[in-house]
Amino acid sequence: MIRLSPDDLYAEFRRAELLFTSGRPDEAARVLAPVVEAAPDHAAARELHARALLGSAQLGRAEQALRTLVDQRPDDGWARIALARCLERQGRADAAEPHRRMAVALGQEV
Repeated sequence: MIRLSPDDLYAEFRRAELLFTSGRPDEAARVLAPVVEAAPDHAAARELHARALLGSAQLGRAEQALRTLVDQRPDDGWARIALARCLERQGRADAAEPHRRMAVALGQEV
């Protein structure tokens, strides 16, 4: 496991946010990987990591990150719809459908 101080974790998270918002999701995903490893229960870091993976078309890794988010927070409509879209982008519409239905049930607009 990677050891980062709380200050370092926060600094790397903020750096990744800036990279993501400036259109560099691949770099944001790279920066966030050790943050998520060091703080696996940090939902915001895990969500941003999943967004960055999706944004950089790393669909297999994005699916894994999103499944972890859904496992940790089954009532997270965004994570459900993001997982559904990720699966659809991989040509797996049948696997996406239950997540899409759950997202709608949770009030997520699709």
